Amino acid sequence: MIDFWQDVRHGVRVLSNSRGFAAIAVLTLALGIGANTALFSIVNGVLLKPLPYSNPDELYAVYTRTAMFGRSSIAYANFLDWQRLNRSFASLSAFRGDDYNLTGSGEPERVHGRMISADFFATLGLKPRIGRTFRAEEDVAGAGPVMILGDGLWKRKFGSSPDVLGKTLTLNGQPHTIVGVAQGRMPGMSPADVYVPIGQWSDPTFRDRRISMGTNAIARLKPGGSFAQALADMDSVAQNLAEAYPDVNKGTGITLVPLKSDVVGDVRGFLLVLLGAVGFVLVIACANVANLLLARATGRTREFAIRSALGAGSARIVRQLLTESAILGLAGGAAGWLLANLSMETILASLGEALPRIDEIALDSKVLLFTGGVSILTSMVFGLAPALKMLKPQLSETLKEGGRGSSGSRHRTQRAFVIAEMALALVLLVGAGLMVRSLAALWRIDPGFDPRNALSFATALTTDPSVTPAQLRAQYREAERLFAAVPGVESVAMIGGSLPMTGDSEVPFWPEGQSPPANQNDMTFALFYLVTPPYRPAMRIPLQRGRFLDDRDDEHAPAVAVIDSTLASKYFPNVDPVGKRINIGLLDMQPEIVGVVGHVEHWGLGAKGHETLQSQLYLSIWQVPDRFWPLLSHGSGYVARTTTPPLGVVSGIRQAAVHAGSSATIYGTQTLQDIVGASIATQRLGMILLSIMSGLALALAAIGIYGVMSYLTGQRTHEIGIRVALGASSRDVVRMVLREGMRIALAGVAIGIVAALGLTRLIASLIYGVGTWDPLTFLGVAALLSAVALLACFIPARRAMRVDPMIALRCE
Repeated sequence: MIDFWQDVRHGVRVLSNSRGFAAIAVLTLALGIGANTALFSIVNGVLLKPLPYSNPDELYAVYTRTAMFGRSSIAYANFLDWQRLNRSFASLSAFRGDDYNLTGSGEPERVHGRMISADFFATLGLKPRIGRTFRAEEDVAGAGPVMILGDGLWKRKFGSSPDVLGKTLTLNGQPHTIVGVAQGRMPGMSPADVYVPIGQWSDPTFRDRRISMGTNAIARLKPGGSFAQALADMDSVAQNLAEAYPDVNKGTGITLVPLKSDVVGDVRGFLLVLLGAVGFVLVIACANVANLLLARATGRTREFAIRSALGAGSARIVRQLLTESAILGLAGGAAGWLLANLSMETILASLGEALPRIDEIALDSKVLLFTGGVSILTSMVFGLAPALKMLKPQLSETLKEGGRGSSGSRHRTQRAFVIAEMALALVLLVGAGLMVRSLAALWRIDPGFDPRNALSFATALTTDPSVTPAQLRAQYREAERLFAAVPGVESVAMIGGSLPMTGDSEVPFWPEGQSPPANQNDMTFALFYLVTPPYRPAMRIPLQRGRFLDDRDDEHAPAVAVIDSTLASKYFPNVDPVGKRINIGLLDMQPEIVGVVGHVEHWGLGAKGHETLQSQLYLSIWQVPDRFWPLLSHGSGYVARTTTPPLGVVSGIRQAAVHAGSSATIYGTQTLQDIVGASIATQRLGMILLSIMSGLALALAAIGIYGVMSYLTGQRTHEIGIRVALGASSRDVVRMVLREGMRIALAGVAIGIVAALGLTRLIASLIYGVGTWDPLTFLGVAALLSAVALLACFIPARRAMRVDPMIALRCE
């Protein structure tokens, strides 16, 4: 232990006498370790941490499986049968999101809610902050309306007061008694302001076994149960329902997914690729520091030779070198931790909602332990090469050379480090280049509408549950007129259901003259949009044939529809579809096709995995049957085309909404350009992170080759002096230095190209419009890296060109 502390004190003293070297080494390590710490904290928060629920490994997400979707939402009537028939789950709970007009506590506002079954919180193993959860008898139609406050609304509206229990708030015109306050945010779910019993919703559409209404489920295994047993059990349940209700459930199944996997989604592979990429940056940083230590060890060869001559063993010298490396590593780790701390807020803000569980990402004790481990490991890695060189010191030769300490094997080691740096940097640069080209290709995709100067928003005009469909139509017509009159609004349209890239609504259909399939799941489906006539000019969707919906297509006129080019070509090949009819079973409509419009990229720019559901049709919202209008009574969406920046008209739209209804609220304002951008958020995130890491790698690789060439050129000062004395020109000297440097760089580039050809396949799912072996990207990156290496070699080459032969020979 005494020897250890002596080594530490001596190491600190030696490094303090070489402050420039120590500062460069610590900064280089800080960049590598800091980047790894920041990314590991993301991986830890998203992938490694267990979900904050009781026994989270017992939790599964449960979906309907159809021929079109492996994971689809659930018809509530089917859920009740699942709950009744299964034998594998201790509990099975349902939930769905919805928005509500909240009154009874200050100004009216629109709040996000969640309908849940009575055992929802018990399934997750969560207890309320105060109060209680719902009882089973409250989760049925006709029960007294009750609600649980979300943590955020409780703090915002009631100042976290426990006296809130028993008070009444009005949701969509109906008083609800507060019985509890929920815990904070739940991973994988959007924050909810209120919770209400799902079983109290008695709308006929929701109770229709053919319609899912966005309902999902979470189940908890019974103690001792297994995934295989639960899967077999639910397969049996699905088969029983298919036999009982063949017209609806035949051909459907049930999908079970571990809840953590469901929350994380497909981001796991992406994050692991990024973690490997940032590991490359650390390896490059280590190689740079190892080269610095090798060069420094060369200057200390005489010191070590004298110590050996005085009796110091090789093991003691190696231990001393490793101690100095450990001090550098720990200092670099501390600096890296500080850099990660300073940058995490910016990183998390830039990630936005691109990653799940983002609120659980933190620099906690596990990340601190990771940083400490990386610091120690890297110090051993970069300290090993110079330490091994000291195992067999050649005392007589070293003392005879006067400390010049030239070593061919050391030079080979340094060259190998630089080659590795160049190869790793090229791999990262190729990955970033492919992502940049993919993002550029995605932005070139025509979304089928014009997102510029366009705004989406939603409004709820009334809280009166007794309003009739005719009254609702009149209110929404007046609201649309008032919104259209707002200064800066060119056109505005009401929409029902989803806007492109913000959700999906499907409906089964079959062309006129064909018999309907025997059951629901054999039908063909189309995405459908319920809109008013100004929708096409507001979205600027091109009209290809016939006409779009217009003012004559009201509730008193025969039903009409507009289809997109995909539906037309697939179901009406070589035939003009205008004038034909289609059957829409769920709506009991047989609209006449009056026009064909261009296809819209509903699933996002370059989206994959939805090839079977691309057909689209447009229906007049005024012609929707009366029985569906209660679903529109609580709120509807709008899209507006503006002549000014879109967000600039929001205040005018709010004022217009107040004129339309005293309790009206505007919510969900978002530009269409933001919506389109969000559809490629993962690719943009990958490009940003890979670009940052490849930029670090490029800088470190340039520093590495510059350092090695400077050192090697310095070692050859005597040789260069002799060459110049014998008649070599400055150009010859520059050519010699550049040739040696570029030989090293090009070797790294060649190895990097081979490595990149294999490793870029790991990001194939994120690439669009360009192959993983794209020659333009590979050649461009190779040329860039070679140019940077050439520049890094040119500086020491210029210095060598100026060597005075008399001074060089005199030094010898």
